[in-house]
Amino acid sequence: MTVKQLSLPELADSCLELGVPGVGLWRAPVQEYGVEAAAKLLRDAGLAVTTLCRGGFFTAIDPAERAAALADNRRAIDEAATLGTDTLVLVSGGLPAGSKDLYGARERIADALTELGPYAEKHGVRLAIEPLHPMYAADRCVVSTLTQALDLAERFPAHQVGVAVDTYHIWWDDNAPAQIARAGAGGRIHTFQLADWTTPLPEGVLNGRGQIGDGSIDMREWRTYVEAAGYTGPIEVELFNDALWARDGREVLAETAARFVEHAA
Repeated sequence: MTVKQLSLPELADSCLELGVPGVGLWRAPVQEYGVEAAAKLLRDAGLAVTTLCRGGFFTAIDPAERAAALADNRRAIDEAATLGTDTLVLVSGGLPAGSKDLYGARERIADALTELGPYAEKHGVRLAIEPLHPMYAADRCVVSTLTQALDLAERFPAHQVGVAVDTYHIWWDDNAPAQIARAGAGGRIHTFQLADWTTPLPEGVLNGRGQIGDGSIDMREWRTYVEAAGYTGPIEVELFNDALWARDGREVLAETAARFVEHAA
């Protein structure tokens, strides 16, 4: 998503040129290219698929909407397995229209995981609950902290459900370092993602993730936390940023790789 202006073949070529060993994919461009074709493209290029994003949106009350969400998540699990990644990232969903019941929404997430966890395990895929910054709680994700994410994940085996640690969403939370340690002790850190916090936020706030080094977050500090917790997996950079998307994608990818080395390596 950091360089969504690149096609999948362009992305693969650019990663190979820069020595980037893996890529986290989003479902829409994969579906557009073809899931089997995308898997072959990246496999032939020698690139690992680190994660697939996204599943989730489990909070609907209407039975038909919930059934549709579960069916879509099963498809997402199937796609992850085809792509060869063991991690599907979940954005759990916001409040349904007219509802103010955060607790009830989180319980519907748990209900969905009860059904999807065994299905994911059968396909060799883990589900990673990603807490999003509280500004997204109403419309996108009622899981706002690692504490909330782990309280949900720990109802299930770690090889079924864990968490995604994203600096953009948790850097403000004084409890997050301790929760990272908690997640690591349980083997539940399924992915680690970097993005910086820059202000002012754009209208709509979704596409406000800053390039590494441009904002308020100490990337090395957070990397220290996850590595102390035992995480040894891939580190992704995930930027939603209109200004970056308007630039040449290869240039942005090269800049991002350089910023990673400068600020997080």
